[in-house]
Amino acid sequence: MKTQQTKNDVHEPETIYFAGGCLWGVQEFIKHLPGVIATEAGRANGLTNTTKSSYDGYAECVEVIFIPNTVNVIELISYFFEIIDPYSINKQGEDVGKKYRTGIYSKQSSHLKAAIGYITRRDDADKVVVEILPLLNYVKSDEEHQERLTRFPNDYCHIPKKILHKYK
Repeated sequence: MKTQQTKNDVHEPETIYFAGGCLWGVQEFIKHLPGVIATEAGRANGLTNTTKSSYDGYAECVEVIFIPNTVNVIELISYFFEIIDPYSINKQGEDVGKKYRTGIYSKQSSHLKAAIGYITRRDDADKVVVEILPLLNYVKSDEEHQERLTRFPNDYCHIPKKILHKYK
């Protein structure tokens, strides 16, 4: 269930979107984090509302619904940085192309400000190429991509197994 957060209610779920290469591994990793109540594989900031068109500029992403009093945005971003190469442009592992870029997207400006602050405070901030943008469009991926590594644990994943299930 998706709900809007009221200003002072940290018990209400919030939603943020993470793009970190192939969405199979990102979803498998993030769904086991504390405070995450739901994930969905999808596409962020493409130009169409379908998965049936040719590439339209989207980034493969995972919609993450979380409870902020259990895990806050900075903690989620920190977890996310465990599974990405933040210096790589349009490539994570063997996955190459603009749709595999890294990014953090949200409809809440507070999430975007937190992400910018997180990166700015890093010693390597000048090398980090993670895109941070408002979520303008989201399309759910086809069912074959949902929970893919749960259903097919031996499928390819750019995230090493020891990290993939670190929080399971």
